[in-house]
Amino acid sequence: MISKGDDTIRNVSGLSKLDEKSIMAFLQGAVYCWCKNNKSERFTIIELMGGENRDWNGTPLQILYDRQIQEGKNEKEAFDNAGRDCGWLLKKVIHSDKRRFETEETGINRGYTWVEAQSV
Repeated sequence: MISKGDDTIRNVSGLSKLDEKSIMAFLQGAVYCWCKNNKSERFTIIELMGGENRDWNGTPLQILYDRQIQEGKNEKEAFDNAGRDCGWLLKKVIHSDKRRFETEETGINRGYTWVEAQSV
């Protein structure tokens, strides 16, 4: 990974190892789909799991939201905090990916761009 800015990887507390593994596998699949369909376009967690994909019901990501509600957060706080946690997990996925990504902060989110391997 080629980075501009903070390279800190944070763990998301309160998740079982199995839940974290499921979420990361889900996010890895989203990254693969994005890279296949959008090549060198930059993406953030919002492009992958926001907008039309913001309803996480039935996905491993729902755990992030449910955990916030169980902690007593209102719907907006739970939504915001779950999104933040999802962003941290995405950063962890990108960091462990064998491909190369450029990464930089883009406002409140971190953007990633796949750097395609150049054939010699």
